[in-house]
Amino acid sequence: MLDFRIHTFLTVCEYMNFTKAAEVLCITQPAVSQHIKYLEKLYDTKFFEYEGKKIGLTESGKMFYQSCITMKHDEEYLKEKIAQEKLGIKSLKFGATLTIGEFILPSKLHNYLSKNKNMKITMIVENTKELLYKLDHGEIDFALVEGYFIKSEYDYVVYSKENYICVAGKNYTLKKHPHILEDLLEETLIIREKGSGTRDIFEKNLERQNLTVNDFSKVIEIGNINAIKHLVKNDNGITTLYEAAVKDELENGILRKIKIDDLQKNHNFYFIWRKNSVFENLYKELVNEF
Repeated sequence: MLDFRIHTFLTVCEYMNFTKAAEVLCITQPAVSQHIKYLEKLYDTKFFEYEGKKIGLTESGKMFYQSCITMKHDEEYLKEKIAQEKLGIKSLKFGATLTIGEFILPSKLHNYLSKNKNMKITMIVENTKELLYKLDHGEIDFALVEGYFIKSEYDYVVYSKENYICVAGKNYTLKKHPHILEDLLEETLIIREKGSGTRDIFEKNLERQNLTVNDFSKVIEIGNINAIKHLVKNDNGITTLYEAAVKDELENGILRKIKIDDLQKNHNFYFIWRKNSVFENLYKELVNEF
């Protein structure tokens, strides 16, 4: 059971304001200050630093915050599992990015559920940014992501390595025969929304060539992979995404690959969870079962 002063610390971190934390916790501001001072004395360090009227976390504070978030999640997860055990229920609540959730996991979940018939599963499909937020706030137990994340803040294993490609419709006419990313700038680019792992990878590829998305003649942002595929199939532009998401379209000749020499050829998908979680062994077992 978490010490009540840790709940105070986490609330202060959420609002970065002692007064607001006191209001949320229904205690006085001096009580909030007393709780923080107790923890700082216990760990012989300062968790907060001041810049004028604004407060921020020290390096020790950031480290303590990450540990507390993990402890809070593990406690809530344990309570839930104990309650479910009493009722004879087993469940998993996790997140997956769109490519993984729609094109990689369905068949694997079918096999998993066939072997675990009493398992209740809740899978939230969001972009990488949203899933990291939910993981940080204990809303999901683990996540399968394709995008970039700060590896020092999570424990993780590589889930799979997937091909990353550029595609166009079978009858799409390119403005010029492309060899490198810069050759594509006259095309209409159809791309996922900001925060998407698929987009992050493409933008980092552009950055390495001193380019940005805004260098394209026209950009269309769509937050749905099937909608993007529909537009590309109908020659509204080109896109970059994982080959797994267009496997059927490529096999049927509806879409075609465009070979770009300086485009990243593959990328890792990751299975991630809160750093130093006591349920690490369980998550590692699930990687093999998924």
